[in-house]
Amino acid sequence: MTSNTPTHGSLDEVRAGIDAVDAELVGLLARRQSLVRAAAGFKKDEDAVRAPDRVERVVAAARVKAEAEGLAPEVAEAVWRAMIGAFIDLELAEHRATTAP
Repeated sequence: MTSNTPTHGSLDEVRAGIDAVDAELVGLLARRQSLVRAAAGFKKDEDAVRAPDRVERVVAAARVKAEAEGLAPEVAEAVWRAMIGAFIDLELAEHRATTAP
């Protein structure tokens, strides 16, 4: 397990570090969104978009990776479930827009 406990001299330094990580996360989420949209093109219906079995596999993998990196697995699960839920909502809206009569 790796230690991700940084040592900083001030709250401002910690906040600057958080802001930098957040900026990276936004870029990664944009990449993920692009992939989600590409995957949507292969899905025939809303059940395929929801893919509950896939969701559970992704969340389980995130928990394992989190623990190996020193992130609380329950935090990883909550974040992944929220992220996946938001992307499913986006994908469903797009799917409905493209299949509407």
